[in-house]
Amino acid sequence: MSGCDKHSNHDHEHKAGCGHTAIKHADHVDYLHDGHLHHVHGDHVDEHVLSVSQANPDQCTPKHDCGAHAPEHKHGPGCGHEAVPHGDHVDYLVDGHLHHPHGDHCDDHGAVEVIK
Repeated sequence: MSGCDKHSNHDHEHKAGCGHTAIKHADHVDYLHDGHLHHVHGDHVDEHVLSVSQANPDQCTPKHDCGAHAPEHKHGPGCGHEAVPHGDHVDYLVDGHLHHPHGDHCDDHGAVEVIK
């Protein structure tokens, strides 16, 4: 991770038990906060994005059926799943993996490690 993409005016202190979902990202922990992926970095908070990778691809998987929600469920703001910035788009965290709304289905964009 080179350089900082600072999140301005961020007063909340992210840490274990702060109320935000923590996920492992590369060699550190980030926090999901209102559709952003925040990384505590010294005296400020950086904006992070999960990279498209072999572990978290951005491919279409029309036959994906995780069983974690009804087939007619539509991911989007207010759907009950947390938004996760991934590559150039937004995915939704469902039972430890990323769902991406795509037409009449949701794609599986891989697992993420949720820190309990």
